[in-house]
Amino acid sequence: MLPAPSNFRGRSTFLPEYIRRAIKYPQMDLEYTFWQMVTLCIDPKKVYKHTTYHKQTKNQWARDDPAFTVVCVLFLLIAAIAYSVAFQVSNPWAFLRVVLGTVVFDFAFVGTALATVTWFIANKYLRVQSLRDVEQEVEWLYAFDVHCNSFFPLFLVLYVLHFFLLPFLMQRGFIAVLCSNTLFLLAIAYYHYITFLGYNALPFLSNAVYFLYPVNVYVILYVLALIFQFNCSQFALGMYFAPPDAALAPPDAAP
Repeated sequence: MLPAPSNFRGRSTFLPEYIRRAIKYPQMDLEYTFWQMVTLCIDPKKVYKHTTYHKQTKNQWARDDPAFTVVCVLFLLIAAIAYSVAFQVSNPWAFLRVVLGTVVFDFAFVGTALATVTWFIANKYLRVQSLRDVEQEVEWLYAFDVHCNSFFPLFLVLYVLHFFLLPFLMQRGFIAVLCSNTLFLLAIAYYHYITFLGYNALPFLSNAVYFLYPVNVYVILYVLALIFQFNCSQFALGMYFAPPDAALAPPDAAP
């Protein structure tokens, strides 16, 4: 049996430096960050090849540059403002709730939880022991990097593309339900695919394909949602913009 991970390896010493760099613009490599973001959408395997190079030069799997996380947060702030304008959020507290819900809950809280779960699973169940190699563990910050990598394409689909399709996706009827739910399924499935690639890139892990298995559950839920006419867009946005028991109208139909 593989030993359980003892702690968040490297987190206690590296995280303060990581946060310090996050508030210093000149220390962030934005050009490389944007290259990663584009490549994650068209050839994500190439991003993890560079992760191997980073391990060889910096002796750690995790990024030491917080630029990717900072840019994701800024994009989420812009998205929160755009959705608030579209749904005519005029109350400052309601606007603050949307911003905090998007950045703090959707990205930080959920991201930390998912990174911790995948970090634990990888270290507990997927590590392979070798008598010739030095024993290695998945760094928690690498798990968070994997989440950020997986989150960005999901952001483009479920925050950006979804925004422009809102007048159609928020309509009643089967076609709107089909398109909305398909959009959610594709985004979540791609999230799991990039997560799989991230852990599959580590030579001391095996069976990273386990991170793809939840997609089967999502497919079943997708079929059930279609049968019962459950619109994921209406449900997700209703948590932020609709009062209880109120129907959420498309942005262009708002009075």
